Amino acid sequence: MSDNQLANKSQAWSALFSEPMSELVKRYTASVFFDKRLWKADIEGSLAHAEMLAAQGILSAEDHAAIQRGMAQIREEIEAGRFEWKLDLEDVHLNIEARLTELVGLAGKRLHTGRSRNDQVATDVRLWLRSEIDEIAVLLNALQLALVDVAEKNAETILPGFTHLQVAQPVAFGHHLLAYVEMFARDAERMADVRRRVNRLPLGAAALAGTSYPLDRERVARTLGMEAVCQNSLDAVSDRDFAIEFSAAAALVMVHVSRLSEELILWMSQSFGFIDLADRFCTGSSIMPQKKNPDVPELARGKSGRVVGHLMGLITLMKGQPLAYNKDNQEDKEPLFDTVDTLKDTLRIFAEMAAGITVKPEAMERAAMRGYATATDLADYLVKKGLPFRDAHEVVAHAVKTAITQARDLSALSLEELQAFDARIEADVFEVLSLRGSLNARNILGGTAPDQVRAQVVRHRARLA
Repeated sequence: MSDNQLANKSQAWSALFSEPMSELVKRYTASVFFDKRLWKADIEGSLAHAEMLAAQGILSAEDHAAIQRGMAQIREEIEAGRFEWKLDLEDVHLNIEARLTELVGLAGKRLHTGRSRNDQVATDVRLWLRSEIDEIAVLLNALQLALVDVAEKNAETILPGFTHLQVAQPVAFGHHLLAYVEMFARDAERMADVRRRVNRLPLGAAALAGTSYPLDRERVARTLGMEAVCQNSLDAVSDRDFAIEFSAAAALVMVHVSRLSEELILWMSQSFGFIDLADRFCTGSSIMPQKKNPDVPELARGKSGRVVGHLMGLITLMKGQPLAYNKDNQEDKEPLFDTVDTLKDTLRIFAEMAAGITVKPEAMERAAMRGYATATDLADYLVKKGLPFRDAHEVVAHAVKTAITQARDLSALSLEELQAFDARIEADVFEVLSLRGSLNARNILGGTAPDQVRAQVVRHRARLA
């Protein structure tokens, strides 16, 4: 037999074809060198399928035992790096099946009874993604805890809060960081919700129409720890909503990471000087010896676009497909795999980086003093004295204008100068005009007062325990 004939026989459909696949087409259509990462899921799904076939009397006990023995050896070979992945066998599924047949003979060929690669790959990807979501949940938890730790230490550290990147009102630095904890908490909720829809079994849908064999799909679902069985065979093999939905949740995580990255970059710049990042997360310049560049947050900000791009790619991949399975769906794996890898690496490094943030409270407080951050407090003070808020707003605007022309903070104006704007102002105004007084005054649920920050820290620790 010629080499071409041997290559042709390696394909699952070889008897129908009169010539082998060209080398160019083989390379173009093969997926084994990226989908081989599904090998654990493929073996797990195959063992559950074989167990069910044996329980249903479709597979003999001897064949079932042989399949279990063969899969155990394949697992050992792959883990030891001795497994030979062959391009001729196209994908992870055929590579494992071919090696199983080499090891156990006809029993290996009987394993594929009642299933297709269409439902097999859909099952493998779901099993793999379920495991990855579980790891991502742990990483999201670790990042939240790292931020909570820094927030707790900075419950009383004054930071200028910004709107439009203009100094607005003083906030606790810890309060600011807890805003990101809220974002990542929502991300964790979304991931848990996505996991429920990932954790459904397509196996048994076969190519597209189900199968005539008396399969017990619910048994396979229980064996694999899946929460439900896909109820329509056409949808089971063609659905990639779960991958798109995961990618959307991952893109949102990366958007939140990107927002945090932007602030870390700004805060670390000489113009702000609010924080410093540990040297191990930064690089220098090849020409400017004084530079310390925040490369990790900059790169994470860039990688957020990469993950968002993968989401758009998956949506575009699916938008024009008729039912049921199409070869287009092979293109779902590389963006999905890269999204998972990028997200996990980013979360892992950000948890470590956040834990090492050095805070510069004096610089933060100086910046808050420059922006008339307590102007709203003065307006609120006048409202409590009986002035309508819109009138109080106008009075304070005049006071700020005067302070700007004199390059003085509102708190640096004398009582007489302040009373010139409104006679209701009394000596107690200076507590109101202090940054610390402003911070402490916002002692309501969700507010920035140190007591509220500490209460939120306790809540988050209980939630993340």
